[in-house]
Amino acid sequence: MGGSAPRRDHHLPAETTSFVDRRGELTQGRELLARARLVTLTGPGGVGKTRLAARIAARVRRAFPDGVRCVHLSGLHDPALVPLAAADALGLHDRSAQPPLAALVEQVRDRRLLLVVDNCEHLAGACAQLAAALLHGTEGVRILATSRHRLGLTEEHLLEVRPLPVPDPDGDLSAAQGYPALTLFADRAAAVVPGFRITPANRASVARLCHRLDGLPLAIELAAVRMRVLDVDQLLDRLDDRYRFLTTGSPAALPRHQTLRAAVAWSHDLCTLPEQTVWARLSVLAGSFDLETAEAVCADTAPVGGTRPPEDAGQLLPLPPAAPPELSGRPADGSGVPVWSAGGSELSGRPADGPGVPAWSTDGPGVPARSTDGPGAPAPPVAAPAGALTLLPPPGLRRDDVLEAVAGLVDKSVLCRETGPGGVRYRLLDTLRQYGLEQLRRDTGQEEAARRRQRDWMARRAEQYERCWFGPGQPETAALLRADQDNLRAALDFSLTAPGEALAGLRLAGTLWFHWHACGASREGLYWLDRALAAVPAPTRERARGLWVAGLLAAATRDFPRGRRHAADALALAHALGDAAEAAHAEYVIGVIRLFGDDLPGALRHFEATVARGPVPGQHLSLVGLDQVELACALGFLGEAERAVEVCEQALRLCERHGEQWVRSYVLRMLALAHTVLGDWPRAQLHAREALRLKLAVHDVIGIALTLDLLASIAARRGTPEDAALLLGGADRVWADIDTGRWGSHTLNSVRRDSEERAVLALGREVFERIYRRGGALGLRELAGHALQEPGRPPGAEAADPSPPEDTTVPLTRRETEVARLVAEGLANQQIADRLVIARRTAEGHVERILGKLGFSNRSQIAAWMTAQR
Repeated sequence: MGGSAPRRDHHLPAETTSFVDRRGELTQGRELLARARLVTLTGPGGVGKTRLAARIAARVRRAFPDGVRCVHLSGLHDPALVPLAAADALGLHDRSAQPPLAALVEQVRDRRLLLVVDNCEHLAGACAQLAAALLHGTEGVRILATSRHRLGLTEEHLLEVRPLPVPDPDGDLSAAQGYPALTLFADRAAAVVPGFRITPANRASVARLCHRLDGLPLAIELAAVRMRVLDVDQLLDRLDDRYRFLTTGSPAALPRHQTLRAAVAWSHDLCTLPEQTVWARLSVLAGSFDLETAEAVCADTAPVGGTRPPEDAGQLLPLPPAAPPELSGRPADGSGVPVWSAGGSELSGRPADGPGVPAWSTDGPGVPARSTDGPGAPAPPVAAPAGALTLLPPPGLRRDDVLEAVAGLVDKSVLCRETGPGGVRYRLLDTLRQYGLEQLRRDTGQEEAARRRQRDWMARRAEQYERCWFGPGQPETAALLRADQDNLRAALDFSLTAPGEALAGLRLAGTLWFHWHACGASREGLYWLDRALAAVPAPTRERARGLWVAGLLAAATRDFPRGRRHAADALALAHALGDAAEAAHAEYVIGVIRLFGDDLPGALRHFEATVARGPVPGQHLSLVGLDQVELACALGFLGEAERAVEVCEQALRLCERHGEQWVRSYVLRMLALAHTVLGDWPRAQLHAREALRLKLAVHDVIGIALTLDLLASIAARRGTPEDAALLLGGADRVWADIDTGRWGSHTLNSVRRDSEERAVLALGREVFERIYRRGGALGLRELAGHALQEPGRPPGAEAADPSPPEDTTVPLTRRETEVARLVAEGLANQQIADRLVIARRTAEGHVERILGKLGFSNRSQIAAWMTAQR
């Protein structure tokens, strides 16, 4: 059963801009964490809680031998997913039958780690439950939370994050440059006006501006961006006029809230009309996103689908029809002429004579109007009469318009640009996203339309990934899905809460079967499928799909009775619908439950029948390959090793034809098992190491654990008990993040017990325990380096790990790096030559040079090194 978990960066975020001095808060935060297990940084939006939490955590990381991890909650809105997000951040892939929170506590019970939980305010109840469970169920886990409000636990210690200190603009400014607020403004202004610095001539104006902004970092950064077109005095004059106008709203609003809101509103109103529209529509996106997603959600033209893979890649569901373009803001005759009204803005909804001037009318005394034709440069100021006419969203926003708007929003510091899988990605800060969402909701139907476009785009992307899953590029596909995780959640939530959309939600949840199953997200997938199946009881193909996927995921969490019920219902429904492909998929689930439920004879008969039948039209090739894997597994455990080898060779040919890695790694593991039964230890070890190398390439955590068990068994049986003890310690450590009971499987646990008994008999209990503990203390990289060592190397020689230290820089050329990556994917020299369209001799030369530069002697060492670099 699968479990690939491509690594997502849940370590502390990299700082892309300078961190302005907060020495007092840093010291206080470190002191609080030294004596308290729950510290919450509180303060208004935009005050810098997240940056401060990251800096505090970085300062104390050495005190936590099991690491510092960050749970980002800004893009999460379902309380039920909070413990799953925390487990994901900690690299846990629980497959036990316990509730998620209980399983999380159990897995970290003996660890010393710091969990940074960011943006708790909108999920305060769930975050409080998470914190309470960890505090009461563990001793070595500490929590650093950020929230606009306290979590309310008695163990909680609060650290209020205040705005940056600002000097009195009318007082003595001789030491003004020592104030962090002024330092921040100068730093951000210099980014847009090279050479800018605070001088005696502008010192008073900068101090007054920062004082006017209440020292709020986000407000200061937004204002500093305007230095591209204004000097400090102009900025201050216009800001003063703006604030007198914008802060005359609700008298109940807190002054700092008014300040930040006014700063955001001003930044919004200085955007061009397309930029404002894109800002509003992007607010439905959770987490980070790429340009293609921005275009699909914001443009009024349908996105272009991806290219289709080969026909035999296994298409399961047809692509949905493209969503119709949005017509809001255009006349019914389709003339494309802008619509004018004398009321409020379609996006902002602010009346022209009230607080918050219309977003794309003139802005008030002294504030420039904008033209949608130019790049957003100010025009001469125009007075704003009451009831001024307001331009609605631009008609027919094109994909090119979205690209220009995204570039403009990056320039204005509204969008953050970051690097992610597939290249450049973007992110809206939570405060700016909430503001954009408010603007979107002021125009009836706009939010629903944007969310539907986002869901349809996620569905198209998921279907494209599914069609291409059985082929090369699986690590990249898995990484992209992980990067889009928050947007997938948003798409599913919209589908299961908006009237009439549940069937689309069930279709999306079922399409993502390979993500839930192969990428370590069984619990979350089961959560969405349970909701979707409850919402769509009608006998449809989507329901048949959802039932077998839910059955597979239930079995992955050891709920075999539930898995059997779902799979049987799926099979019956698929037969009733005449859908042979979904019936074949359901049969796979029924067979795998028999196998892992220790019914080996029943599993053998089942998979003999399905493999003999062969693929049916529409059946996904991953499941065709897995049918063969499970048949080989049953044969191997029942002692029919030669038949198992034949089945594996057939499956290998299928995988190699398509450049597939994930299923191939399981086939290689089955080959290793078969040769173990045959007593051919060298060949068994060779195949097991090759399987481990491929599993490392896709970070298949469950596969890694299963293969380490097998390598330990091979070592114990071939007379190298030290290796067996070390590998058992490492395997048990990996299994601790999945399911310490190995799903309760008698077969898996008996193999593990046999390995331990043989090693203890050879070494004695005391020596075994010492080596076993050493294996459990190794990180995955070190453990893999040992497991992939050359035959004949002395057991326990970790110092000779072929992987260089993490900070070592190896001067591989771009082409050599590309070749090394393909070596890590398991490609032979001829396959590398075919992929890169070069001669085989050229490919061989590249491999030889890579080995020489890295100081390695075989390809397995290259693979281990490449894995460590990711």
